[in-house]
Amino acid sequence: MSQKNESLILFLALLITGSLLGAGYFLFFVFPPKPLLNTNNPSGTLPPTSSPNIAVGSIETRISQGEKVLIASGNLALKQAGVAALASRQYQNAVEQFNAALQQNKNDPEALVYRNNAQILQNNQPFYTIAVSIPIGTSVNTAQEILRGVAQAQMEVNQGGGIAGKSLNVIIVNDDNSPEVAKEVAQKLVNNSEVLGVVGHFGSNTTEAAAPIYEAGKLVLISPTSTSTNISNAGDFIFRTVPSDRFAGSSLSRYLLNKLNLKKAVIFFNSANQYSNSLQTEFTTALSGDGGEIVSIFDIAKPDFNPLQSLEQARQQGAEVIVLTPDSSTIEQALQVVRINRRQLPLLGGDSLYRPETLKVGSDALGMVIAIPWHILANPNSAFAQTANQLWGASVNWRTATAYDATKALVAAITKNPTRTGVQQALSAPDFTPQGATGVIRFLPSGDRNQPLQLVTIEPGNTSGLGYDFVPVP
Repeated sequence: MSQKNESLILFLALLITGSLLGAGYFLFFVFPPKPLLNTNNPSGTLPPTSSPNIAVGSIETRISQGEKVLIASGNLALKQAGVAALASRQYQNAVEQFNAALQQNKNDPEALVYRNNAQILQNNQPFYTIAVSIPIGTSVNTAQEILRGVAQAQMEVNQGGGIAGKSLNVIIVNDDNSPEVAKEVAQKLVNNSEVLGVVGHFGSNTTEAAAPIYEAGKLVLISPTSTSTNISNAGDFIFRTVPSDRFAGSSLSRYLLNKLNLKKAVIFFNSANQYSNSLQTEFTTALSGDGGEIVSIFDIAKPDFNPLQSLEQARQQGAEVIVLTPDSSTIEQALQVVRINRRQLPLLGGDSLYRPETLKVGSDALGMVIAIPWHILANPNSAFAQTANQLWGASVNWRTATAYDATKALVAAITKNPTRTGVQQALSAPDFTPQGATGVIRFLPSGDRNQPLQLVTIEPGNTSGLGYDFVPVP
């Protein structure tokens, strides 16, 4: 065969192959294949569909309105069946499958969001869309805490007649609490003209990295958990329903001076993290201004950090109180300090320590005081708390409450003016005062939440199932 003929045949083969691949690409995204169950695992437990190793550019794998399962928890077989039904436009079946998943595990917020979204399609209802960006791949428990607040607000809005006759549709995004991923997520959401607002992100570093993109795209971002003072005045479209570290630093300083009647503190923090650095700075400023003293500061993220030596040095310098402001990546280092201290010095901490890992330390953590935005035991009779207990079958924490508030704020703003700029203008208005889980939602000109904090302490108890509970400070 001549070289010319061989080249022609090769060209035709490549052309046909390319056409087939193109058709396959089209079919995959228009009619995605039915998700496969793990037949080697009869319990239905699948590995996470997302992880920190996913490439930044793989944004489509991180986004779902019900077309894929992002959180490997709950009854996965039923959730996958609901996803498959939704992909096949069998909306009633999808609702039934997600309802069945919730009957098996009512504490699964992903299943509730997908059920709510499927009901909109089943009833052929018009809707508005918001997104929530959460750290599924790196902190799935925190991600679900935030998502519960969004899901509960969505359910209440849709069951209550919607927003001026339109339902609320929710897009879930996994950003892994990564600043780089969050920037990709932000641009993706900005480019989607249907999205009127975003709840997120989790960490202050992540929110700060993504904020300029939301600002440039004129898309409102409301963080329920990022507290760094760097986010104050980040832009006209950047808000948060959690008080800034300035409030937390001041509250902890007053407790140290007025309740403990002590003055000298040692701080353990992560200098590379915005939240951790912000809280230690605000606490230092507040304590110094009130007449106290910081005798030493230790960076717990350093490779050569030695908790035993650091504590001994701090005691020699006259430290009377230990203040811990770790971020989520340095929790273990902070808890090492707690264990080594053995309740010799009083412990104060930031909201990042409000987690089961802290309670698992046991008696060494007794009496630790933490500043958080909200606690259910301080508000047991509120409508939000009662609905949450019934809906999830368990008590919820502050991250759920502030995420609920962020969603309710977006809903109230969309009600006033369902455009991106309209939402921003409504949130910024002096008379914007909707009721949330943690009280009236009101934003300062900086975008910060104007609200006091709640101090909690660790005491023996059975609510958490760990032998110890966080309870409000009297």
